[in-house]
Amino acid sequence: MAVVLIVDAANVVGSVPDGWWRDRRGAAVRLRDLLAGRGGDEEIILVVEGAARGVESVPGVRVDPAPGSGDDRIVELAAAYAERGCVVVTADRELRERVRAYGAQCVGPRAVRRVD
Repeated sequence: MAVVLIVDAANVVGSVPDGWWRDRRGAAVRLRDLLAGRGGDEEIILVVEGAARGVESVPGVRVDPAPGSGDDRIVELAAAYAERGCVVVTADRELRERVRAYGAQCVGPRAVRRVD
């Protein structure tokens, strides 16, 4: 079975000061497209919130719009994939602690995008 990669869109987008705050939805689209081009065998779930809701899924990336807090949705997904196992991409320390309670591994934004 492929690894499930759950990506905290807000945290990963915010890791690079490239003007993302002027167009949060556009920044989420660029991240989604970057993830879609990875070419791995992982199952990718991109969790979006706020202004980034409405970003569509594409082949290779399932976009999951959080109905409320993105962090809460990521924890729900980590719990749902606890038996299968998952990797959460975020630099948020509190979120990392919460998902590790379900056995999730955690990596930082550099695992999916270059951070200069």
